[in-house]
Amino acid sequence: MRFSFIRTLQVAALALLTWSSALVAVPAQSPPQPLVPPARDPVRLIFDTDIGNDVDDALALGVIHALQSRRECRLLGVTITKDHDDAARLVDAIDTFYGRGNIPIGVCRSGVTPEQGSFLPLAQMRDGDDLRYPRDVEDVSQLPDAVTLLRRLLSESPDGSVTIAQVGFSTNLAKLLDSPADDLGPAGPELVAQKVKLLSLMFGAFAPIDGGEHREYNVVMDLPASQQLVERWPTEMIFSGFEIGLTITYPAQSILEDFGYVPHHPLAEAYQLYMPTPHERPNWDLTSVLYAVRPTRDYFSLSEPGSVTVDENGVTRHVADPAGKHRYLIVDDRQRAQVRESLAVLASQPPDARRRNRGQGEAVRQAPRRNGGERP
Repeated sequence: MRFSFIRTLQVAALALLTWSSALVAVPAQSPPQPLVPPARDPVRLIFDTDIGNDVDDALALGVIHALQSRRECRLLGVTITKDHDDAARLVDAIDTFYGRGNIPIGVCRSGVTPEQGSFLPLAQMRDGDDLRYPRDVEDVSQLPDAVTLLRRLLSESPDGSVTIAQVGFSTNLAKLLDSPADDLGPAGPELVAQKVKLLSLMFGAFAPIDGGEHREYNVVMDLPASQQLVERWPTEMIFSGFEIGLTITYPAQSILEDFGYVPHHPLAEAYQLYMPTPHERPNWDLTSVLYAVRPTRDYFSLSEPGSVTVDENGVTRHVADPAGKHRYLIVDDRQRAQVRESLAVLASQPPDARRRNRGQGEAVRQAPRRNGGERP
């Protein structure tokens, strides 16, 4: 009986030793990997626009708001190169429609395109006694100069973090390059080199249009500023030429069917006032915004590096140079279809419900924060 008890202890000890060895031999389990990679930081974006001259600027602003709702970008401010007060009022009305009525707006007094145009009157349109599109900007003289706002937004941003989408004239950015050092930072070129990562711009033409050279509107309307910009801008520049947006039009069916979630939508009404459906407007400005926020999505291919020049007639040329900082967008048929669909989805995306409700009711109440920056 004593032998049986000892034998039992020996067997138990051997089993315990074997089990302990197995535990030691099992490698530590690594934590499970996420099925979806973590989101990158939102693109810090400044939108420089001549809104009021063509409706694609308004659609592009809607795309930006959709991308911000998706946490892909953060709109730091809007600077305007059209010299009409209703341009700023309409920007504020659109921002307020999307629940972001405190985004800073900067204006210029250049005398370039001072006419009101066909859809800027939306900023003043009323239903009874109320503005159809609420806003808090009325006295545009109280808004900051565009260059002052640009310098402030850049100075407040981390180094190398800002992307600028310029879809109008080069007036504001050329003046930024001319700006002297002040309490906000160094002179314009040094401030841009320190703070700006990328300039994505609708500018020029890099393929024949109707068989010949093309004097693109954004370039020629402020030709000296355009020439200065391409000569002096110190960071990478990606050009969306006239030929890109020309072949990627906005679907008329989207205007007719995708904006009906509210009785009045500023983008759809602006489109119909500018050039009504069934016309399909080219997506010139929207392509620059799309590349600015989603540069890695294979929406476009890029030319080889080089340098862009603007001649005395406003014709743009790209000269290849491995050390150059200028490239232009290239698009094939597959990408055209993808970009057209993506832009229609983004432009027609409804505002965040929380922001939409806040934006309609708090435009005037939140007015003091306008020059203090937008809440995240």
